[in-house]
Amino acid sequence: MEPYRVPVTEGDRIRADAALALAALAFAVPIAEMTRRERVRPRACRARWSAMYLAHVSHGWPLERVGHAFGLNRATAGAACRWAEDERDRPDYDALMDGLEGALRAVMALPLVDLAPETGSRR
Repeated sequence: MEPYRVPVTEGDRIRADAALALAALAFAVPIAEMTRRERVRPRACRARWSAMYLAHVSHGWPLERVGHAFGLNRATAGAACRWAEDERDRPDYDALMDGLEGALRAVMALPLVDLAPETGSRR
């Protein structure tokens, strides 16, 4: 059976990748492990769920968009976000997610910079 796939904009994919990168750093789980299609260890699965929740709350995305950006369906995104909401009852997780939300919003608010601006002279 073919995996669930919906066309996603490059911008959404970049924003989802930013949430994954922050979650990978915060939970000490490699992104490659979080995004594998086969079964992953519980720590990696929960880190991915946290990244999905982070994208949902920081970007204001509906669950369907979260699912599409992460290559999953809406039901999976919903389950991930419900789990993360429940975990926010833990003060340590709540504080960490507050910090990650602020960090992601701050990064996304930075101005875009052209990495190859045209210059008048070449050396």
